[in-house]
Amino acid sequence: MSSQRGNVNRSRAQKHKNATVFKNDKYDSSSRTKKINAKLHDGVCQHCKDVLEWRVKFSKYKPLSQPKKCVKCLQKTVKDSYHIICKPCAIQHELCAKCGKKEEIVLPIGTGQEASNNTASNRENLSCDEEEEEAGSDLDFDIDLEASDDEFKEGKNKNKKPSKNKAPTGS
Repeated sequence: MSSQRGNVNRSRAQKHKNATVFKNDKYDSSSRTKKINAKLHDGVCQHCKDVLEWRVKFSKYKPLSQPKKCVKCLQKTVKDSYHIICKPCAIQHELCAKCGKKEEIVLPIGTGQEASNNTASNRENLSCDEEEEEAGSDLDFDIDLEASDDEFKEGKNKNKKPSKNKAPTGS
């Protein structure tokens, strides 16, 4: 058995082989998946870049909904998933933004624009409105934390459309 302790040598070939490669966007063609697939992992070492690419490839990558606290400056400025150091601190201390080690950075943070030439060709096919949405930040932090619950509920009620399934009243 392959799980037997100390059994390094296999006597047979792999029993179950995948006939096709896993595609993370085969059944999920949402805008969230497209953003995750287009995400550029910069400011990390080679090992961390491989880990992040594996997570994207097999649909294990989960984007942040709120910014996290940086371990260097202790501010809520980390906007990338699985990172522990914000981009300015990573540049200043020359550290990997994910593991925090002083490793060689594969794709420096400042060169993100030149390295994403392949996404520029995809943007040519988009309309101006879609380009503006993509040009914005990857995360939506437009939450008003000081608004009361009543104001939040009123805002939801304004956005709801009246349903047409109501029975007519009267004759």
